[in-house]
Amino acid sequence: MQFIGIDAAKATFDIALPLSHGKYRTKAKLPNTPKGFDELLAWRAKHAPNAAVGMEATGIYHEALAQALVEAGVVVHVANPARVKAFGQAEGMRTKTDRSDAKLIARFFEAQRSEKLHPYVPPTPSEVKLRALVRRRDDLQEMLQMEHNRLDVADISVQQGIKDVIRTLEEQIKQVQKAIEDHIDNDPDLRRRHQLLTSIPGVGNTSSAQLLAMLGDLSKYSDVRQVVAHAGLNPAQRQSGNYEGKCRISRVGDANFRKKLYMPALTGKTHNPTLKSFADRLSAKGKPFKVVMCAVMRKLIHLIWGVLRSGRPIEPDVALA
Repeated sequence: MQFIGIDAAKATFDIALPLSHGKYRTKAKLPNTPKGFDELLAWRAKHAPNAAVGMEATGIYHEALAQALVEAGVVVHVANPARVKAFGQAEGMRTKTDRSDAKLIARFFEAQRSEKLHPYVPPTPSEVKLRALVRRRDDLQEMLQMEHNRLDVADISVQQGIKDVIRTLEEQIKQVQKAIEDHIDNDPDLRRRHQLLTSIPGVGNTSSAQLLAMLGDLSKYSDVRQVVAHAGLNPAQRQSGNYEGKCRISRVGDANFRKKLYMPALTGKTHNPTLKSFADRLSAKGKPFKVVMCAVMRKLIHLIWGVLRSGRPIEPDVALA
């Protein structure tokens, strides 16, 4: 199967189609708008009507394009940027331009052809709304923390203005949080998944909403190992010659996903019997705190996978593992 590589930015995107003898057919700076999407579809129909499309998950910049392509009947695959970057480093690619990125993305997906690639499934309108609300709440939380940091060192002449901004941000956070809760309550599927997630000790309402927004439809994962890899929590063994290094996490995954897992894992390490027992055993073996936390986060992913795939909440007397 041929792959058209797409490198999407905020305003434009570049495309690259591998040809024979290491050559590429490219097109640069198409507008990241419906007009540009139509140009891409016409270009594909002319040069590679059966080609699939591969792109990176670039925040929100790739989403409308991927949605439009799927609606037009094109098979789309979306990869974690860290995986594409690691592939480029292994390929010895050093240049950093949009067109070279599009070529790299195309090569990355061509190299994955022997693996079982999962076509991109666009989020439902309900999931899109939840993601937008969760992102907005996270942004407001970051702004609030920045204002608190400023207040700590601000001259008295500007302190009142900062306090006013803090109050405004706190009120907006309350409003967005209420909107998130109402949205989940009013959507039967989100409400069901939310109830399953919050049955896991350590996963509260805030963490559940974040996880729902980030994970989306689990059908895009074949097994729990793919979710672990998506978070970059899969082991990466460093070994050279006769030297065997320490086993670390790969970090070839979504750093924001790892960040969102940290707090429920930390809470679960104390209040979740399964996670606490697991963490205590690792600590007793002398494992450092960071190693223990990474392992607990992986374990938490297994619990999340279990409740969402089975449709059954965590039982209060779940066996210690």
